[in-house]
Amino acid sequence: MQRNLTYWMAAMRLRTLPLALSTVLLGAFLAYYDGHFSPSITILLLLTVLFLQILSNLANDYGDSEHGVDNQRRAGPKRAVQRGVIRASQMKNAIIVFSILSLSAGIPLVFFALQGIGSAVKILFLVLGLMAIVSAIKYTVGKNPYGYRGFGDLFVFIFFGIIGVMGAYYLIAKHVNPDVLLPASALGMLSVAVLNLNNLRDVENDEQSGKHTLVVKWGVPAAKWYHFFLIAGSVILGLTYTVLNYHSPLQLAFLITVPFFWMNVYGVFKNSVPALLDPFLKKLALTTLLFSLTFGLGLIL
Repeated sequence: MQRNLTYWMAAMRLRTLPLALSTVLLGAFLAYYDGHFSPSITILLLLTVLFLQILSNLANDYGDSEHGVDNQRRAGPKRAVQRGVIRASQMKNAIIVFSILSLSAGIPLVFFALQGIGSAVKILFLVLGLMAIVSAIKYTVGKNPYGYRGFGDLFVFIFFGIIGVMGAYYLIAKHVNPDVLLPASALGMLSVAVLNLNNLRDVENDEQSGKHTLVVKWGVPAAKWYHFFLIAGSVILGLTYTVLNYHSPLQLAFLITVPFFWMNVYGVFKNSVPALLDPFLKKLALTTLLFSLTFGLGLIL
């Protein structure tokens, strides 16, 4: 029993959860800065995105195994279905369960957060929620997964950045603030950087297995510069928002993450063995969470 639980916890890839937390926390901090806060809505948001992230991880395990990408050549941690410790049918059932859990948290969130708001807005958020579930699954599952055609970066940017942060902000604040697009895009770029790092690590196996990520399409040297652009761009967008909404030196607290980002970029450029990039993934996800926390706390303190 304990061994089975360990396998399931590994399949859920808990080290990726800081990215999901970062999305909600940044949106909540920005809403608080604009005079709006709701602990109950924030908790429901956190539950929803955590279920979605775990759903995505389980679907990725199932989909890559289904398409033969998870094999002995893969550089990253071995997946559960690939190793045979969880059957494909069990993983498929888990995907269904976490789809239901995502809906179970997301539907009450929409109706609770949008009380008094028109039906059209509620329908829009319900559609976005369904799109998030479908996107989490279709990244690697099915006959034509978009992650195998180089569209994973775009979807991560949209859902972990634009929709994730601005959606959280709207559900709490009940209005749109165009300036929020700047930190939302910054977080989206950092989330894409995590995906890009994952694809840099797996580039050799992905290319041989027919998974055409942007790293495979562009080549490793270009992907390393892309990584630099994503991280540098996120800091620039954060600074732009700060300049436009400046009121205290504490708002620059998020710059403490710059040395950590630099070490990540430096490590990527110096790397010549893709498998050795794996430790950088967790560090970048945690630094992204630190970025969100320091950016938000710098605003409200």
